[in-house]
Amino acid sequence: MQKIKNICVYCGSAEGDDLRYAAAAENFGRLLAKSGLGLVFGGGSCGLMGVTARAVLNAGGRVTGVIPSFLDEREIALHGLTELIVVDDMHTRKRLMFEKSDAFVALPGGIGTLEELTEQLTWIQLGRHAKPLVIADIAGFWRPLLTLFAHMHNSGFIREGYDVRYLVAERVEDILPMIMASARRSPQIEETAVTERM
Repeated sequence: MQKIKNICVYCGSAEGDDLRYAAAAENFGRLLAKSGLGLVFGGGSCGLMGVTARAVLNAGGRVTGVIPSFLDEREIALHGLTELIVVDDMHTRKRLMFEKSDAFVALPGGIGTLEELTEQLTWIQLGRHAKPLVIADIAGFWRPLLTLFAHMHNSGFIREGYDVRYLVAERVEDILPMIMASARRSPQIEETAVTERM
């Protein structure tokens, strides 16, 4: 069984055009704090990143932000975090976010969110770690991507034995129960599997 202490949230540096995205991010932040789980995120103050982190902090929770120095100027690091780590580059940012997290959640977002999500899916697919990953399909945001995954499978590009393992939640209230159930079924986290190869 895996021990879940911190959850990494990938999400947009914008809030998007649907008010349900920000509402979901805020609600999930409160749920994290209420459950005593820490948030690990990209460190920015804007968009869904800022909404999620502020919700955790306002509810008395723990937040770790990891931001590259060049993005600190564009996204402006959120002040008042439990821990803010400024790094030199994106590779270091992603490695630290991985190392500090026991599970991953993808809320709506843009290209950066998509890249972070698919990188974790690749590592899971290749057996480099077994940390739970939930795609939060708020208002059907990720449905086109899920359809693409099915198309890849049906076209023979996701072969038997290399299934892409992830969970899908349409409501933020379902995310933490899914993660905990997955953690109970999973082996202990192998911390060195990915970090040695990054």
